[in-house]
Order: sequence, then structure tokens, then C-alpha cells
Amino acid sequence: MERICPDDCVQTVFDIDLEGLWSRGVRALIVDLDNTLLAWDQEEPPEALLHWIAHVQKRGFQMRIVSNGVPSRVRRVAQTLGLPAITQAVKPRKRPFLRALKDFGLKASEVAVVGDQLFTDVLGGNRMEMYTILVNPVGHRELKHTQWVRRVERRLLRRLFRKGLLSERQCQIGVQR
Repeated sequence: MERICPDDCVQTVFDIDLEGLWSRGVRALIVDLDNTLLAWDQEEPPEALLHWIAHVQKRGFQMRIVSNGVPSRVRRVAQTLGLPAITQAVKPRKRPFLRALKDFGLKASEVAVVGDQLFTDVLGGNRMEMYTILVNPVGHRELKHTQWVRRVERRLLRRLFRKGLLSERQCQIGVQR
């Protein structure tokens, strides 16, 4: 169960405690694209997201998108956001996370993974012993497979809470999905 337990849960990327991450030694963010930064069917980022990315980078964090999404779309959006991207990641495999670590020139303990799914983003980050942050999905339209996975994730989040692995606040954020 610990493998799929995020270190933190927040409503959106805008709610991430950057100061807290910095104080714990985190210097880079691996960020999922679909339903973490943008809805999976959205191409144009809102101005607020562009400002947030600029703020994160100005604060000193390196950033990289790591996505299982359609490579051509991931590259287009990443270019618009001004971020490097690793496409065809096949998360939760370790390879894309190892590549990001190499690109950052950092240790796993200095990197946080931000994403909207337990079985890809959180599991992948936890396998690498990175700090993991689960966010609620940005969009509500999803593929049928993802809708099914969300139901399983909500059950698991409640179970993590009952086992004392998540706080009530974290569980409430996570199950609002």
C-alpha cells in the first residue's frame, strides 16, 4: 500500500507548497501533463498556468514534463509551456524518471513528482523514492479506462486513510476526484 501512497495531496498544482518543498531539499519537479497541468483534450494553457510555471522556475526549481500521452501533443504543449518533456514515458516504469534525474543532475531525494494518478505518477515516483504529490484532475472528461481507474483510486485513497497513511485532509482532497 505504501507504494501507491502519495506524500501529499493538493487540489491543483497552484496549491503545491513550494517553500515546503524547497526546505526539504527538493530542487526539481517532474510534472505530468494530461489532467495535471491541462485537461487531456486541451491544447492552450491558461495564463495562470504560464505564470505559475514562471514562478516555480524563478523560485529556482527545474521542471520537466514526463507524460504517457500522445507524443506529438505532449511536445506541442511542452513547447508552448517552455518546458522540456519526456514522451512515451510508460509510467510507472523507472526509465523516464531515471532520464529526468540524469537531465536534472540531481538525486531522487531532490525531486518531486506531481501527477493526477496513483498507478502512474505516484507509483512511479515512489518506486524511485521521490517525493510524490497527487493533484485532482484538471478536467472531467476522460477515457472510459481512466474513469474506471479513478473509481479504484478513490477506494484505495479511503483505505490509505483508514490505515493511517493519509491524513483526513489528504484523503478528502483525493476522493473528490
